[in-house]
Amino acid sequence: MTGLAYHQLQRGGRWSWWRPLVGVLAVVALVFVLQLVVTLTVAAIVVARGTPFEEALDRVSGVGQVMPSYLAVVNLGWAVTIPAVWLVAWLVHRMRPGWLASVAGRIRWDWLAVCFGLALLALVATVAVGAIVPSPAVETSGELNDFTRQTRDFLLVILLLTPLQAAGEEYAFRGYLTQALGGVFRDPRLAMAVAIVVPALLFALAHGVQDPPIFVDRLAFGLVAGALVILTGGLEAGIAMHVLNNFLAFGAALAYSDMTSALNPTGGTWWSLPTTLTQSLVYLGLAVWVSRAMGVRTVREQGVLEPAEPRV
Repeated sequence: MTGLAYHQLQRGGRWSWWRPLVGVLAVVALVFVLQLVVTLTVAAIVVARGTPFEEALDRVSGVGQVMPSYLAVVNLGWAVTIPAVWLVAWLVHRMRPGWLASVAGRIRWDWLAVCFGLALLALVATVAVGAIVPSPAVETSGELNDFTRQTRDFLLVILLLTPLQAAGEEYAFRGYLTQALGGVFRDPRLAMAVAIVVPALLFALAHGVQDPPIFVDRLAFGLVAGALVILTGGLEAGIAMHVLNNFLAFGAALAYSDMTSALNPTGGTWWSLPTTLTQSLVYLGLAVWVSRAMGVRTVREQGVLEPAEPRV
């Protein structure tokens, strides 16, 4: 076996039909436990700062108005998926966690830096399209919000934890789930289609009840991110796009709207799709073109990956 693409890397390890099934169930269970720990930990911190226990639970649960503590719980709740999938990859599939990052067995930091630059370029096209569509993607008052203590706390959570949240979602959906599904099928085209479409659908559904335009927007985002992971051989392009997308959404809400609306969008309009699809598709084209120009590896040359062995 030679030339394993990203979505079929599990076939280079200790492959058995039951491993993906057990692995997915193990990831779900681990993430549930870790998210519970995160919620209780943040709640304890809020209580320690003088907030009554019941109010602290409401804050970290997102009841009523969204507070910085709830955004921290959401971000950390997705961030913990990274160690969860690392552990499952090692225990269930006997693969080094680095194979979840890319076909190089690690995060390719130089390529990741380039991807952030390309994502910024895609924003230029997004702003241009957003200026001419009949309805903006985000409804705002048009007035800049006051900078308060709560604004500062939100800003700190966004800057420090949102990159981890975005990376966690990529490791879960475009990382482990893509490899688990892609490894099931031997036919390359079928494996690629399933590895892109199913995680994208689950990614959109994971955001809860939403209006059709918002669902389609998130589904399209997942499809583009799924295609990127295979076409570039790793998670770097998807992580960069996801981080910048969330920075933009949270930043706009913090400056002109509110975080409650940003985390629970309603009243979606189909006119928002040209703007958001422009960002995703322009970025897809740029990332694929530049990755090929740079010679970014898209397959693992060695067919059999070295399994993790205990030290003696």
